[in-house]
Amino acid sequence: MRRRAYLAGAGSVGLVSLSGCAAIGDAASALFGDEYDIGMDRNAFTPKTYETTVGEPIRWKNTSGSVHTVTAYGGVFETSEADYFASGGYESESAARDAWFDDQGGAIGVGETFEHTISVPGEYQYFCVPHETDGNGRVRMVGTVVVTE
Repeated sequence: MRRRAYLAGAGSVGLVSLSGCAAIGDAASALFGDEYDIGMDRNAFTPKTYETTVGEPIRWKNTSGSVHTVTAYGGVFETSEADYFASGGYESESAARDAWFDDQGGAIGVGETFEHTISVPGEYQYFCVPHETDGNGRVRMVGTVVVTE
């Protein structure tokens, strides 16, 4: 008799434990779903290098618990006809950096996305302003988009 009571209790606990899994799965799907090309982990873009073709939209998604930015390094845009890109719509690297340090301008919140289309072939490096380097000056959250014809 005690064995049946134990098994019934254990089964009930198991069902209650599993009942929350659907909700967890729904939340995880919303946060980590496949509707993006580049994810943002705690301190890294995933994948670090992303390859695409001219005219294809690129979508970044914040899949971490921290706020991030997508900010292109400005150098390549000085010799290219490509449009500069940064979350927040800033027109230069310095404007994007200033906006972040002024009031977290360009912030991409948890689960939010940023999209940009590159129309000129090339290799474009970008970074997250608050996580670009660690406390020792080592490069951390930097990525590259390689765009071909």
